[in-house]
Amino acid sequence: MKFGAFIAPYHSPDGNPTRQLRRDLELVEHLDRLGFDEAWIGEHHSGGYEIIASPEVFIAAAAERTRRIRLGTGVNSLPYHQPLMLADRIRQLEHQTMGRVMLGAGPGQLPSDAFMMGIGPARQRDMMGESLDALVPLLRGEVVTASTDWYELNEARLQLPPYAPGGTEIAVASTLSPAGAHHAGRHGLALLSLAAGDPAGFATLATNWDIHEATAAEHGHTADREGWRLVTPVHLAETREQARAEAEWGVLGLVRYIEGLSGRAMPWGASARQALEQWTTDGFPTFGVPVIGTPEDAIARIEQLAEKTGGFGTFLVLALNVAEPTAALRSFELFAEYVVPHFTGANGPRAASLSWANAHSDRFIGALRQAVDAAVAQHRGA
Repeated sequence: MKFGAFIAPYHSPDGNPTRQLRRDLELVEHLDRLGFDEAWIGEHHSGGYEIIASPEVFIAAAAERTRRIRLGTGVNSLPYHQPLMLADRIRQLEHQTMGRVMLGAGPGQLPSDAFMMGIGPARQRDMMGESLDALVPLLRGEVVTASTDWYELNEARLQLPPYAPGGTEIAVASTLSPAGAHHAGRHGLALLSLAAGDPAGFATLATNWDIHEATAAEHGHTADREGWRLVTPVHLAETREQARAEAEWGVLGLVRYIEGLSGRAMPWGASARQALEQWTTDGFPTFGVPVIGTPEDAIARIEQLAEKTGGFGTFLVLALNVAEPTAALRSFELFAEYVVPHFTGANGPRAASLSWANAHSDRFIGALRQAVDAAVAQHRGA
């Protein structure tokens, strides 16, 4: 299993936006140093909290600050982009990042974004499919001529070849509906399950995978669980009590965001403690139920997801900025220190070595004593 972070990001509008964006870059640097495999960066244009408008611009900066972590658009809202222009930017990033970029594809999450561009929410999923019909062959080096009611391509092609033979990995966002799973299967792409922490999203994980697998087979592709990514909010500390206390720092910011988008007050938004209790039991709209606790709690949740799904490739921590920045960085350190080795088996040989030494301790200690006794005797003789 691999591990990474999904950074929308979420920033309270009472903070300095310049500093918030710089901290996002610093977080990706931190993840790279800790050995995380991936970081996905969102695209949003309204609402005041998710303030990265161009994941490509952010990834270009993050790539220069990091060495090995892969960087994905999480996700590009395909109805907002002419397919050739988006494919061209992603291909350029392939070369600038030396193959570390990934393309996340989705229909667009916020209806307010679509409204500003005159796009009806009912059209967004169909537009995503129409975009993928052009994007995928373009990124595979094909020449595309296509016409829809919102874009036209005439013998369109990319100037640059892929950086690596496999080209750019593409993952399609999936939440509750089967649309993402269907489109991913139709084109032989990876699946990015954004609502794994939501009870309703958790319930549909296996169903959506079955749809993805069946659709892939129908179109001559093989669905690969290694490419399946699941996203869940996580904040860790040394104790559950400490983790909850740290999460109270920013949980009301999420409540205000939910209230702002929904246009109504939440009954559990009067205090941070009340909001945290709601979030960790029944969950929040959009954000589901988080892991607020210790590394052991994170391990238990990931094992639960593995059992529910039958196996997946990458677990992504949804970075929500509910704890102050130092505590948020510490949470990722704890995750890297204790959660990752549990699933990668990094400490298996060490445990086996200690077990072997323990099983033969009498023989080893006896030989050591004989050596010491012989050395003492030799010294006395001299």
